[in-house]
Amino acid sequence: MTTEADLGGETHIRIPDDASADLAGPWAKSRRKSKPRTEPLNPLDNAFKSKYPANVVRNNKYNFITFLPLVLFEQFKFFFNLYFLLVALSQFVPQLRIGYLVTYVGPLVFVLVVTMAKEWHDDHARKKRDNEANSQKYVRLTVDGRQVVPSAKIRVGDLIVIEKNQRVPADMVLLRTTESAGACFVRTDQLDGETDWKLRIAVPPTQKLAHETDLFSLHGSVYADTPHKDIYDFVGNLTIDHGLPESSGSITTPLGVENTMWANTTLASGTAIGYVVYTGKDTRAAMNTGHAKTKVGILDTEVNRLSKILFLVTLIISLAMVALDGFKAVWYVTLFRFLILFSSIIPISLRVNLDMGKSFYSMGIERDKEIPGAVVRNSMIPEELGRIEYCLTDKTGTLTRNEMEMKRIHMGVMAYTLETSDEVTRHVRTNLKDRVLTESSTDGAAAESAAGSGQPDLLAPSASVTSALARGHGRARRDMPQRVFDMVESLALCHNVTPTEESAPAAATGGSDGHDGSVGVAVAKPMSYQASSPDEVAIVKWTEHIGVVLAERTLTSITLRLDALIPASQAGHGTAPTMTYDILQVFPFTSESKRMGIIVRSRLTGEIHFIQKGADTVMARIVQYNDWLDEECGNMARDGLRTLVVGRKRLSSEAYKRFETAYQNAKITVLGRAEAMQQVVADYLESDLELLGLTGVEDRLQDNVPTTLELLGNAGIKVWMLTGDKVETATCVAVSAKLVKRDQLIHVLSGLKSAHEVNDALETLRTLSDCCLIIDGDSLHVTLDFFRDEFIELAVGLSAVVCCRCSPTQKADIVRLIRRHTKKRVLAVGDGGNDVSMIQAADVGVGLVGKEGKQASLAADFSVHQFYYLGRLLLWHGRNSYKRSAKLAQFVIHRGLIISIMQAVFSALFYFAPIALFQGMLLVGYTTVYTMAPVFSLVLDRDVTEDIAMLYPELYADLTKGRSLSYKTFFTWLLISIYQGGALMMIAVWLFDTEFVHVVSIAFTGLVLNELLMVALEIRTWHRLMIWSILGSLVIYIASIWVLPAYFDISFILSGAFVWKTVVITAVSSVPLYIIKVVKRIYAPPSYTKLT
Repeated sequence: MTTEADLGGETHIRIPDDASADLAGPWAKSRRKSKPRTEPLNPLDNAFKSKYPANVVRNNKYNFITFLPLVLFEQFKFFFNLYFLLVALSQFVPQLRIGYLVTYVGPLVFVLVVTMAKEWHDDHARKKRDNEANSQKYVRLTVDGRQVVPSAKIRVGDLIVIEKNQRVPADMVLLRTTESAGACFVRTDQLDGETDWKLRIAVPPTQKLAHETDLFSLHGSVYADTPHKDIYDFVGNLTIDHGLPESSGSITTPLGVENTMWANTTLASGTAIGYVVYTGKDTRAAMNTGHAKTKVGILDTEVNRLSKILFLVTLIISLAMVALDGFKAVWYVTLFRFLILFSSIIPISLRVNLDMGKSFYSMGIERDKEIPGAVVRNSMIPEELGRIEYCLTDKTGTLTRNEMEMKRIHMGVMAYTLETSDEVTRHVRTNLKDRVLTESSTDGAAAESAAGSGQPDLLAPSASVTSALARGHGRARRDMPQRVFDMVESLALCHNVTPTEESAPAAATGGSDGHDGSVGVAVAKPMSYQASSPDEVAIVKWTEHIGVVLAERTLTSITLRLDALIPASQAGHGTAPTMTYDILQVFPFTSESKRMGIIVRSRLTGEIHFIQKGADTVMARIVQYNDWLDEECGNMARDGLRTLVVGRKRLSSEAYKRFETAYQNAKITVLGRAEAMQQVVADYLESDLELLGLTGVEDRLQDNVPTTLELLGNAGIKVWMLTGDKVETATCVAVSAKLVKRDQLIHVLSGLKSAHEVNDALETLRTLSDCCLIIDGDSLHVTLDFFRDEFIELAVGLSAVVCCRCSPTQKADIVRLIRRHTKKRVLAVGDGGNDVSMIQAADVGVGLVGKEGKQASLAADFSVHQFYYLGRLLLWHGRNSYKRSAKLAQFVIHRGLIISIMQAVFSALFYFAPIALFQGMLLVGYTTVYTMAPVFSLVLDRDVTEDIAMLYPELYADLTKGRSLSYKTFFTWLLISIYQGGALMMIAVWLFDTEFVHVVSIAFTGLVLNELLMVALEIRTWHRLMIWSILGSLVIYIASIWVLPAYFDISFILSGAFVWKTVVITAVSSVPLYIIKVVKRIYAPPSYTKLT
């Protein structure tokens, strides 16, 4: 599915009250400056709603009035089209008219009509989608009951009902859901590209109301901060002055992003009621949609540069004609007439042919069975794939699978791996059974059951079993089974994972059924999990494997199922005890904090624990002193594992109450709310945590990544890896992925704090001939501040660079820095939302459809599913696209040059008269039906086979030098055109018969045959369509001789004189070039011919 924003570029919102908006089209802007807003919860007067934009989606670029002028402006701002517009307009001046008007106006009109038809079709499709979105029906709650209104009629302050799988029409604060706890899930893939469901929570005071109609009895206000782009941030307050059944005073509830539903998201569960806070262009979706930078390929730039040279050639030839004629009479009129005569030197068909070629190459990429699922989102730059010199890639999910697997756990004195996980299970089982069996031995019935079965009676836990688990859970003795269980328990609790199974028994939930804290039971069965981070899913799956299963999670509780106590004979289908914990607070992971925490209270013991896990760089100062953490983090990182440090702190009831009070006060702060909340957590909780252990999660490499990186290196492409991971992990992945060559020196720059340190490090780097540079984010920041040019000059010369701890902004800055310094083509490849800025900043962006969602794929120019497809995309499709477009451009230019040279020779021989040699249908047919198909068939040509292109990546390095389309090749073709045009015209005149029409017949026939032969000479690999295009064009030309008697003398055409004269002309113009080409291939063959 594609959002309106995806299809239409910038989202434009029409304000109905502003009549000028309709005329201004996409340039219509509101004069209103956005400010924070406080609006009534149940307004008595709806007048305030008109202050805000209407909820109208408008992605169409044009309206009835602006369509024609805007389309024409977009076309004629290019040199090509502007030049031909002036030529066409000149034909309306009688003194400048040459030949038939249709000859000059027809091709331009054709190009414009095709372009306008395409623009109209695309804009009509955008408008149709806008109308569909604006007319979608929604239910609005009013005092008089429910009303069905279209999306366009929704205004700020409305209460809107959203059903399951319905698109959210505007930015809302979530007031109520059908779930008793007030939770619901939304899908945000159309907003941020992420595929995981996001948990949203209704505001507690409104969720507790008995019925939706009770909302209208509330009196208060909603505060929302200034509209902005950040979809992960929202600051607001809901103040209820009176109307709550159980409260007599005013209540202010802080609102965060977890209480919102943004426009263009979809409700994935239940039914919800929301209060509209932003509409139209104030919504997050609209503000995050803008005109992406238009990428122009280097080949287009080169062609545009050559077209200006061609104009100079046209001007020089015209001036020469006038000068040789002695600047007679009104020479400037004659000059303009010559400029018009030679206008075909700049072929109007060049842009059409190149654009058609780009579409053909894009279609070839999408239909390539070796790259399944490939999507070309920018069909204007496929040739860029053949000119890449720098490849900047993300690591996680791009080079690696983003499929996490828990590999190791370290607890200071003991380490466990997957192979020794049975020992962890045994420790957990021992810890639990010791509690149960020791305590239950005092209970006669329980002891008898245990003696008979060897296991406690799990189907109906006795009071003594409950007591035993509670006592064991709280005891102070720290034997190894207890330490292992504490670690496993903490890992099973500290996360944001939600089990997708919703059939847990009521006893297992310990929910609102009045459960008294005793041990419940649940049937053991496999679980599946939903989370935003695959790391957390991997850890929770590991605890499930150990025997401590996340059975159920609500907003207020977590239930763990103790499968470790199930007898071996009942594995997979028996019943197990469950333990339930109340969730008191959750502190989500952020890229700034690099940690997440949770406060839970055990219903068995009443103990309150603060559990936190995070990166070693931040957790090292939070946990108690130890002498092993740094060393083991380094060991795991060198093995390519992602590490998390786990700590725990026990809180008394009084300590938690003090924290809760301070935290609630911070939550209702309007300015600096996030900072205030984080400071409270740091002051009250984040100190002196017990270090439970260290986890190591592996992210495996994708298929054929080492082979692909080696292939790119051999092709002369320098690869940079930009990642947010630590230096040790990135180094390990760089080595395993073969980014670092065998025996290559690895030079690490980290911990640089000052300009002096950076200068010393760069001096050392200068002394190293070839190495892989690894630099961390802080050092990179300092380096770019003080020695930007010096650093990039050294770095671009290295074969591989790894930048660690990079933020998304740093990634994009590095791309721009390389482009600006080297003037080379840069490709960026990534798979997550944090890679979008890098992808958009690069000359070519490749997005992978991965575990992190589709945001990178949607923002990229090319989308693939695997990193190793990049090799084929560049070495095969990039090669073909660039080589073919270069040959096509040169041939189209040659086709225009040769006919202009013939015109110049003709005018020179006939007293410098500005008289057209070929007129009317001959001139139009020459560039269309007679030569168009054979020339365009060059897009099927290839200089090497697919196997050779992939087997010898060194061939790709030649492409980056731009030799296929250069000044050298241009002037070579210019000389060829001068020779062939002069030979054709001079020999035709030399073989002059008695009639002028015979000269035209011989010259034009020789010209057409010459072009067909030149196409045949340029083809390296024949395709059946090439043969048919040449033969078909020849048949069409022969047939047209009888159709156009005004241009051809049939009796002369059928004579033997016409045949031998035509053969002579064609041979003289073509055979010498063929001989030169054969000799050149023998004595100076291209590099690829040595392999074929």
